[in-house]
Amino acid sequence: MSETSTSTASGASIELENLTKRYPGNPQPSVDNVNMEIKAGEIVIFVGPSGCGKSTTLKMINRLIEPSGGRIRIDGEDVTDIDPVKLRRKVGYAIQSAGLFPHMTVAQNIALVPKMVGWGKSRIKDRVEELLDLVGLDPGEFHGRYPRQLSGGQQQRVGVARALAADPPVLLMDEPFGAVDPITRDHLQDELIRLQHELHKTIVFVTHDFDEAIKLGDRIAVLRERSHIAQFDTPEAILTNPADDFVSGFVGAGAALKRLNLTRVRDVEITDYPVVTVDDPLQDIFNRLRDSGTNEILLLDKRGRPYKWLRRGDLMRAKGSLARAGTLVHDTVTRDATLRDALEAVLTDNAGRVAVTGRRGEYTGVVDMETLMNSVHELLEADRLEAMEHQHELEEARAAQTHAEQEGDTDGGGKKA
Repeated sequence: MSETSTSTASGASIELENLTKRYPGNPQPSVDNVNMEIKAGEIVIFVGPSGCGKSTTLKMINRLIEPSGGRIRIDGEDVTDIDPVKLRRKVGYAIQSAGLFPHMTVAQNIALVPKMVGWGKSRIKDRVEELLDLVGLDPGEFHGRYPRQLSGGQQQRVGVARALAADPPVLLMDEPFGAVDPITRDHLQDELIRLQHELHKTIVFVTHDFDEAIKLGDRIAVLRERSHIAQFDTPEAILTNPADDFVSGFVGAGAALKRLNLTRVRDVEITDYPVVTVDDPLQDIFNRLRDSGTNEILLLDKRGRPYKWLRRGDLMRAKGSLARAGTLVHDTVTRDATLRDALEAVLTDNAGRVAVTGRRGEYTGVVDMETLMNSVHELLEADRLEAMEHQHELEEARAAQTHAEQEGDTDGGGKKA
């Protein structure tokens, strides 16, 4: 690979075979004989109650915690006995609160592993800029900042960039978004989904939040005590057919609404909306609103990002300036956001629509309440039909069982025995 190459390695398969962890003095293993196959390029979520062993299982994959027994294979290679330091350079790791070194700049934090594995300065510089751009942070603005100068969400983005720096095929994430506010968390989840579309890494992700698991996972492993697997399946299969009462407890009430986490904004109609920019003359904004046939228009800032919703009355009161006119845009969604995110944003703004943005926050369209409610009704109707079909199957099974019992109570001539 040349010094300036920025090619990206895709994911690798992971196999866990009888993976076990025992701690001295504890009669029961913390992790007991876990067997699992994770496909290359998929996101697998570990979810389960506190203390069930999900983080311990994750950390054994890169041997931050040494297994007591069992094997770990990455792309068919048994990594159980190789140098753990070399292994960790091939496996990205992102944790809650980012875990950045406070005395290092953003660029130095990201460059840490590439520097350790012997990359040249030119290649490292290109990689740092590429990754900052990839996680939605302007390289020129953030390159020389220190972690304390970043918001929680920005720190997490840098943490993900650092985990991806040496282009590992596997990325382990231990509750990486657990310490940020809900809105930032939603946006970070959307960013991870977008990144995965571009990178196709194998991601193993620990969370205690089942809604996060549904939103992010290609498959979800619901773990019991000692990491026993209660169910390992797609989010839709777990929502519609939980394996037992333990899994049902994680699904909880409102399974149909939870399925809104399975549908993305990009899967529904994104409509255009009349927009103007802060650089447009006030009279042009008046004309645009008048010609649009709507009672509202979206004002974009100098970078094309949603800034304010302007109504006719706002413009009448503007008196030559938009400084105090209109209502600030409090929330937006990306095309990778779920319909549940979009619905929450619409209800929070109480305005019947939410702006959709691209990777740099630029305006790309609008999703309205009618589109979202149609999707909710479709899911509820699908659930109703599925419940009716299930009830019909149960009735047929009961009827067949009753018939069989009646047949067993008669002799060959049809008389009671």
